[in-house]
Amino acid sequence: MTISAPRSADAPPTFSDQEMHRRRAALDDLVQERGLDHVVLYGANRSGSAVPWLTGWPVTREAVVVHTPGEPDLLLVQFYNHVPQARALARDAEVRWGGPDSIATAANELRHRSAGRSARVGVIGPLPFPGAQVLVDALGPVVDLSAAYNRLRLTKSAEEVARLRRAAELTDLSAAAMQHGAGPGTTEYELGALVEGAYLPHGGSNYIHYFALTSMERPEQCVPSQWPSGRRLEVGDVLSCELSTSYGGDYPGQLLRTFTVSADPTPLVRDLHAVADEALNRIESVIAPGASPEEVVQAADVIEDAGFTTLDDLVHGLGGGYLPPVLGSRSRTLQPLPDLLFREGMTVVVQPNVTTPDHRAGVQTGELLHVTSDGCERLHAFPRGLHRIG
Repeated sequence: MTISAPRSADAPPTFSDQEMHRRRAALDDLVQERGLDHVVLYGANRSGSAVPWLTGWPVTREAVVVHTPGEPDLLLVQFYNHVPQARALARDAEVRWGGPDSIATAANELRHRSAGRSARVGVIGPLPFPGAQVLVDALGPVVDLSAAYNRLRLTKSAEEVARLRRAAELTDLSAAAMQHGAGPGTTEYELGALVEGAYLPHGGSNYIHYFALTSMERPEQCVPSQWPSGRRLEVGDVLSCELSTSYGGDYPGQLLRTFTVSADPTPLVRDLHAVADEALNRIESVIAPGASPEEVVQAADVIEDAGFTTLDDLVHGLGGGYLPPVLGSRSRTLQPLPDLLFREGMTVVVQPNVTTPDHRAGVQTGELLHVTSDGCERLHAFPRGLHRIG
């Protein structure tokens, strides 16, 4: 199957004024609901999705937004040389350098906006403890709104789904490039180069690419690793991968597939993948508005019924962060199931990582799905099933 790339001249999409207004209105409703006066949104080291969600500025070293309903947003940026591009990209926000201490600058702005009145402040994002203490010392106790913000991100707008759809296309392109470009002798580092080289010319950026390489006859790894090694593919290996390409911000696709290397699958690998395929199909048939986490976990019972288990999450939300619901299979559930029903507009990854009970052998399949009015749709086009490299 040939996966077509978008035209390289295409620019990353921008969100419409209506979409940005929707976000600000949703945040203002949250502020009013909690009886707050201001919200501080924080991000650092390219992490913290609330800042780009509200302003359009991808976080670099550090970014702080002061949001007050009815007033212009203030975006404080580190480093000083990042300010010019922040001013070009940020929407409806005044952009300044954060000064020697961005949080202290934000606290001064909050004091100014409060005009000497007592004010209640909410915080969204991974604000470090010293920064939170600066706000507390300046204004009194603050309210953590990160969980409430995550709930705002569960349901995607049509524009957000369109961006995720493009990210899925680029992720598919990377998987095809890896399959066609790799073979015996390819190192894990080179797999990453194949993946990234496929989407970089088209405006994509890396979210993650994880690999598991092991012998089918003598398996020693059941789930992709987060950091690559120099190990080379060998004839008779099995390769599982988890690929995610972002497009235009914190909007990644996610594709999970398994490949044998220049060899037919062993009976164990074939059995593991048959169960993974069945679990994926059953879960996909269950996910729809009103479906519960319990129903999803029950749909995956085929894994344990076959004598296998899982190591990775079975299902998780994605798009604007790693979002609820995060579910494990019956034998791997790490926490109580959430009281959260699936609803239209959610985007979730279904990714059965079926392993032997000793976690020495495993496969993985799955992808990002969009919950529609009557079920769910695939955002990826890369073929399902057990594939082959070389």
